[in-house]
Amino acid sequence: MRPAEQSAEHTAEHTAGAADADPPIAAEGGGRAARGRTAALAGGLVVAVAVLALVAMASVALGARSMSFSTVIDAFLAPDGSGDHTVIRELRVPRTFLGLGVGATLGLAGALMQSLTRNPMADPGLLGVNQGAALGVTLALGLFGLSDPALYVWFAFGGAALASVVVYALASAGRSGSSPVRLALAGVALGMVCTAVASAILRMDTPTFDRMRFWLTGSLAGQTADTLVRLAPFMVAGLALGLLLARPLNMLALGDDAGKALGVAVNRTRILTGVAVTLLCGAATAAAGPLWFVGLIVPHAVRAVVGPDQRWVLPYSTLAAPVLLLGADVVGRVIARPGEVQVGIVWAVIGAPIFIVLARRKRVAAL
Repeated sequence: MRPAEQSAEHTAEHTAGAADADPPIAAEGGGRAARGRTAALAGGLVVAVAVLALVAMASVALGARSMSFSTVIDAFLAPDGSGDHTVIRELRVPRTFLGLGVGATLGLAGALMQSLTRNPMADPGLLGVNQGAALGVTLALGLFGLSDPALYVWFAFGGAALASVVVYALASAGRSGSSPVRLALAGVALGMVCTAVASAILRMDTPTFDRMRFWLTGSLAGQTADTLVRLAPFMVAGLALGLLLARPLNMLALGDDAGKALGVAVNRTRILTGVAVTLLCGAATAAAGPLWFVGLIVPHAVRAVVGPDQRWVLPYSTLAAPVLLLGADVVGRVIARPGEVQVGIVWAVIGAPIFIVLARRKRVAAL
């Protein structure tokens, strides 16, 4: 073999060897990048938990009358029956835990609804679920005189479930089937009907209206520890079920056919997601009234940070929503001392501009 041919052969062998070596190196680099991203996202969850703890402490310490953290600690470790300790233990602590539960349930419910419907504009309010639950509570209070949350929560669940079924049925009617736009239109229409019926009942029953006027604006005030204890099992069940659905929802994001090919039971996943959303929205609405924008804005912001993977979107939404909701509640207590502004009003003032910005964006975070 001539020297030139030997040189060419050697070069070809060297190039082939390099080509063979490149994929493992690239795969190793990609694996390191994936592990680094996973570690960063896991660290972000730890930071979110820490921020949530700080906001919860602020919720206990701040109000119509601010109290030092030493007073808060003494109220837990060495309660002496003083007025400050009584307010902390019997009013602010249950209110804080209620805010944590309501925020977590609404944030997770919004993320589940957006993933299931593949509609970035889906949330319990826009799809009429909150209004259905509110109508159920109105019927329980106004027509049946049920003032115990353990009783009227079942009406809230029934209203939320019925609203979900009706909206999906309306959106699926016709040859074209359901679509994000049809779901949103059906939800808005049904929500208006539920609101109108509830308003008519309240206008005819002044005592019921007086009891519900703060609840209808969305408020964490006035609920006792007993209310929290009775609603907590429903919240916990909905949260646990919703978080367990991350993997099948990820596969359904590829389409029904791809999901079936990957072993996902499509109908079962949809039914379980509907059950989780009903539990979450029913318990949250029964506890605090209809709250807008929480389940819409939080999952959007989370997806913009962590991407479309539901294994991260769902827990991040569960932690981020109560941070914002409790923060809004603290703001409402501080800006109107010695009174307060209901959290539903404060959150609407904050959430409406954010909703407008989201609606005007040319691109939204991928589902």
